Amino acid sequence: MYDFRPDAAQAPAERYRELLGAADALTADEPDAVANMANVAALLREFLPDLNWAGFYRIAPAKRENASELVLGPFVGRPACIRIPLGSGVCGAAAQSGTTQLVANVHAFPGHIACDAASRSELVVPVLRDGQVIAVIDCDSPSPARFTQADAEGIEALAALLATRI
Repeated sequence: MYDFRPDAAQAPAERYRELLGAADALTADEPDAVANMANVAALLREFLPDLNWAGFYRIAPAKRENASELVLGPFVGRPACIRIPLGSGVCGAAAQSGTTQLVANVHAFPGHIACDAASRSELVVPVLRDGQVIAVIDCDSPSPARFTQADAEGIEALAALLATRI
């Protein structure tokens, strides 16, 4: 049984080092992508305070070359939108551009998709394999401007770790 309990007083860099270590420990020898995404979603909830949703949207493996949408993957939080067109909302923008989206106020984001009306800020990081987006990691918060550049860098490191594990 794993028992990952981050220290609430940790600096962000240390918190993300521990999150990366925990994610590595849970996913290193597990070949099942869904199991790995599920455990990492749970880790995000444990390690990052002030979240109301954390998880994955993915491009179905059979459709990666001609992808037009993201499909909901493992997550923690309230029920969510199942399909998101590429280019739509924060997740779709991250998937289409292949770049991290750090949004202080989701209501000011053009085309924002409100899966959970409580969300006020969002961080979405694409997971790239061989230069191609295969999924995004999505973190939502009920607090405006919850996410920082340190959060973006920490989740980008997590995405790089997971690139061959999901």
